[in-house]
Amino acid sequence: MLRFERATPEDAPLLAEVSRRAFHNDIHYEGPGEGGPPGYDSAEWQILAMNHCMYYEILFDDKIIGGFFILDKGDGHYELVRIFIDPDFQNQGIGTRTLEFMWQMFPEATKWTLDTPAWNLRTQHFYETMHFVKVGTRREGWGTLVLYEKRVAEQSS
Repeated sequence: MLRFERATPEDAPLLAEVSRRAFHNDIHYEGPGEGGPPGYDSAEWQILAMNHCMYYEILFDDKIIGGFFILDKGDGHYELVRIFIDPDFQNQGIGTRTLEFMWQMFPEATKWTLDTPAWNLRTQHFYETMHFVKVGTRREGWGTLVLYEKRVAEQSS
């Protein structure tokens, strides 16, 4: 059974390992080589993310298979800072269910933003199927990122 829980510092080493496996797997999808975004494979960095963002574990039958973290930017704007899923669990609808969980957890959100590497056509396709729209690009020290946004209609009370 799939579920989501707030991440804890005790799980940081395992989250770092799952993140490492997920990002290194991108080499099979036109990735430039093994590697990932800053801190992707560091337990200490995972703890920093827990302290600065809303960090959730993705669990399947009580096993950590991924994680994601969100930043509240204010005024109904939320950013999906990072999401990762163990390669053994990819392409099974877990990413879709994760985003649906996010939207349920933050019904006050009127805008979601995220970025993904320009070379990663697989994630770009996924975000576009989830109704994110490309709004630009940004150059980071480790590559070009495609910027995405999803506007959410405000719910009437």
